[in-house]
Amino acid sequence: MVGSKLSMPPGAPQLRRADADAIEEGARRLAAGEVLAFPTETVYGLGGDASCAQAVQAIYRIKGRPADHPLIVHVADVEAAAWWGDLGEDGQRLAAAFWPGPLTLIVRRRAEAPDHACGGEATVGLRCPAHPVALALLRAFARLGGRGVAAPSANRFGRVSPTRAEHVAADLAQHAQGELTLVLDGGPCEFGLESTIVDLSRGTPVLMRPGGLAAARIEAVLGRRLGRRDAQAPRASGTLAAHYAPHTPLELVETPALAARIATLAAAGLRVAAWCRQRPASSALAHWEAADDDPVRFGHKLYAGLRSLDALGLDRILVESLPAEADWDAARDRLARAAASFAPGG
Repeated sequence: MVGSKLSMPPGAPQLRRADADAIEEGARRLAAGEVLAFPTETVYGLGGDASCAQAVQAIYRIKGRPADHPLIVHVADVEAAAWWGDLGEDGQRLAAAFWPGPLTLIVRRRAEAPDHACGGEATVGLRCPAHPVALALLRAFARLGGRGVAAPSANRFGRVSPTRAEHVAADLAQHAQGELTLVLDGGPCEFGLESTIVDLSRGTPVLMRPGGLAAARIEAVLGRRLGRRDAQAPRASGTLAAHYAPHTPLELVETPALAARIATLAAAGLRVAAWCRQRPASSALAHWEAADDDPVRFGHKLYAGLRSLDALGLDRILVESLPAEADWDAARDRLARAAASFAPGG
């Protein structure tokens, strides 16, 4: 994949290898109300004390995130989650089966729990991440009295999520205004796609967003099918129609239509990159990137791949539509939202 080497912009936060000393320093900064970035198994998070209004406000400000868009609160264990909300029987079973892991549970927030990260909702999204750095940071923060870390993806709102520490610094340096000074570098994220979100706040478990944990595995533990998101569902991270977008306009194109679409765009004077499994038979193509035919590997590479294609400075990115199988649900969801950020045609 081209363009993977990123130079750090002026004023970028410090990238520090996430060893034991750096993690302890990060916990102290969280306890002091500061904001930092850290790796999870899904993507890098922009974290602050979820109980501290100033820290949460800084997260919204740095990301450029709407104030009514809830954040996910990351906790060290089920006991910490129970301070924020009642998991109920279904939540307890899912947490026992999949935490730590890429599963976020939306539950009714306890009346005494702070609402700073909840975007005006009576619910709260909770997750216990599986990444060793994230878990060590949360546990160190808990030893200092911390209850949980609000941590959306560490990028500007609506843009491509970060899966490496360098992505965070490149995205947020010019927007942080000194409020983000530390990025804990734990290497590339294992999954590369955000957590699966399940709403447990209304009785029937509902799939809000596909992600790093397959819905079929959740249904197997619950013993019943998940409902689908409706108009009465609480607001949740990453569920807007347009999201995860590169700066270069992106289109999803069915395989048989790729060559014709490339020709149409090239005839209009546009320089086109295609990300697909087989190279299109078109001399008008400016760049071809081979797409992996394995859903796990494709998902792991998705955001880094979009960043690399974006860095080419071309006029359009065409991505071959993904298979309809359930294993591709999360990647298909992210690409559909990325494409929705741009008007069709052209």
